[in-house]
Amino acid sequence: MNFTSKSQGSNLLTQEDKMFNSVNDMPTPIGTIDELMEDGDTSARPYKVFIGHNLGNRSFLMSVPMRDFFSISQVANERAANGAPLAQRPLNEEHASKLAIYILKGLVSSAIKRRQITKQPESQALNELQQYLGPQPYLAIQPIVVNIRNCNPDGANIAGSRMSTKDEETACFKVMLSQRDILWVVDGQHRRKAMELVFKFLDDVRMYQKYPKKGSLYVAAAGQDVPPAALQAWHECLEVASAFCTVMVEVHLGLNVDQERQLFHDLNNLAKKVEKSLALKFDTSNPVNRFIKEVLLDDILGWDDVQDKDSTDWHDDNGIWSYKDIVAVNAHLFLNKTNISGATPALVDPKVELATKFWQGVKNIQGFGEPGAKTKTVVAQPVVVKALAKLAFDFAFGKRRGLMADKHLQTLLDGIEKFNFSHDNPVWQYYQMTEEERIQNNIHGLRDYLPSDDEGYNRDIGKYDPSTGWMRFGAKHNDIYPIVGDIIRWSLGLPRRGQKETSEDILNALMDS
Repeated sequence: MNFTSKSQGSNLLTQEDKMFNSVNDMPTPIGTIDELMEDGDTSARPYKVFIGHNLGNRSFLMSVPMRDFFSISQVANERAANGAPLAQRPLNEEHASKLAIYILKGLVSSAIKRRQITKQPESQALNELQQYLGPQPYLAIQPIVVNIRNCNPDGANIAGSRMSTKDEETACFKVMLSQRDILWVVDGQHRRKAMELVFKFLDDVRMYQKYPKKGSLYVAAAGQDVPPAALQAWHECLEVASAFCTVMVEVHLGLNVDQERQLFHDLNNLAKKVEKSLALKFDTSNPVNRFIKEVLLDDILGWDDVQDKDSTDWHDDNGIWSYKDIVAVNAHLFLNKTNISGATPALVDPKVELATKFWQGVKNIQGFGEPGAKTKTVVAQPVVVKALAKLAFDFAFGKRRGLMADKHLQTLLDGIEKFNFSHDNPVWQYYQMTEEERIQNNIHGLRDYLPSDDEGYNRDIGKYDPSTGWMRFGAKHNDIYPIVGDIIRWSLGLPRRGQKETSEDILNALMDS
């Protein structure tokens, strides 16, 4: 890529002059790019780029259709002789699959937007796809960072020409990239893999006119035939990926493996990670998040000032939880998971009615949500509500619901407000008591519901402090909430965890129905 300054006309600059101003060692303004080169390639295609100097290093910024980018790029994650990665970490398939659903959602949104721009009538099929995948206010993919390995660091062996413009100071050029000029992905391998999954899904749907049974990005109809209207909608998604939807690419030139590694490290380690509560608070694409913001916080709890972090000082507790804890409880309630990733409207919407009843019951528990709530009731500790949410999901949607499940669910919902969630309820102290003390407090029956506390098992769910009268549950929520759930089961007369229905239970259920 031979550059000339405006003042020198067509005279070639030296390699050093091309890169830096000889007076103050600053990056020089770009002049022109030679249109023809002796080692030209008939496979070369033109790409519009802006040329800049990222911390003094010459680079391109280009915008290309998503499918074009996929076809001209590869991932720099090959392995050296000793098996060590050269420039990339191993691919995480699960993360790539989640990104693929996000990209597919973006293509559906783009197809709808393109119809609006071109004045075409609305597509009901596209709207239905968007509703299933989940609408959100904005979708975008961050720029992908790549390296062209087989060129000089200043791009001197890449052909191109200045774009004609009235602005003489423009840095916009048309460069010619051939099949040998592979864009090696330095940062963005999961985005590229996600694109591959999306294109395979769209190609398979168009070719076989049937949704894949396994690994489908459209789980709602896995294994089913694709209706003609939906087939046309998916075809439009592929069209926008080939022309309308573009990807921003920052192209570095002639980096060696050590430089690629350094760039990968800097891009992935110098940025400050966003706190989880803040990230969840900003995300309105997830349907569980939408329920929290639009229904739970506004209509039920009335919490305006949701915390970014949990309050550890119980004397300074205003009763309002951190957003992270609110999300965690709803993950159990809606998805039977510890997080809300992968939630779709199809999974969430049918459960909104139950979730509303559940949270209305929790709100009515004495002391919940009030200033100093943690000192007044154990239900102010999220692990207890996680236990309740898990029970609600199991009785309402669990795989082993049984004929009595509806009755058990109603018993749970009715019992939420009546249950003794005070700190001095002896059930919380079961593992701290001797067998004699359990008999004295009439809680020895819990033995049949709770895991064994024999030596060698850790049943430390928390500690009751007699000096304050507070029961503090531990931090290992995933170990603790199932045991708290067992305590609630016993207290409300619900079946033990994993207990099978007897013939008498089935007969009672049939008589009730």
